[in-house]
Amino acid sequence: MKQKIIDMLALQEQINTQVHPQWRQQGFEWYRAIWIESAELLDHYGWKWWKQQTPDLPQVQLELVDIWHFGLSMLLQQTQDIDSLGQVLAGQLKNTGKSDSDFAETLEEFVAKTVGEKRFDVQLFAQLVQLAEMSFDDLYDMYVGKNVLNRFRQDHGYKEGSYQKDWAGREDNVHLAELLAGAKNNQPDEGVNFLEWLYEQLSQRYSQN
Repeated sequence: MKQKIIDMLALQEQINTQVHPQWRQQGFEWYRAIWIESAELLDHYGWKWWKQQTPDLPQVQLELVDIWHFGLSMLLQQTQDIDSLGQVLAGQLKNTGKSDSDFAETLEEFVAKTVGEKRFDVQLFAQLVQLAEMSFDDLYDMYVGKNVLNRFRQDHGYKEGSYQKDWAGREDNVHLAELLAGAKNNQPDEGVNFLEWLYEQLSQRYSQN
């Protein structure tokens, strides 16, 4: 677990640096991004008592992965010692707390600490991951995939506004989910770098748009 966390921290460092080389000095409001993503997350989970709603778990999980990106950024803002941070996170992610907690109430507690204290509560996040029926390996696989997509977006004009998010009538997140599902059933050839393979698959689909 620790090594995978270190790998994710390194990937987050890379994408943040791609967005802004001096990202640590910019004072980006990571807590605000987490707050907004959390509202979208609750919408996917369902909260409206006046209508029938069923949690959309795939979308809930994707929102948690986005929150993880911002949470890692908050933590990296505080230290550049990735090895030590990885060790701490490994311990915190294992301590998920109650598995029968109410999802919405846990999310609200998480958001309250995020906005009120401007910090990322890893243990509450881990509890949300568990309640969303995700394993650590699920979080890792989905994070790596979304990190590649984020890098692809930046390379293709996301920051400048020229990137097209819908390809052939579907959002890029949908294409990513299809590629990740396909990779589980049909692994790339041995020796192929998975990150490079996924990036190339995204490129092929985007070029056909």
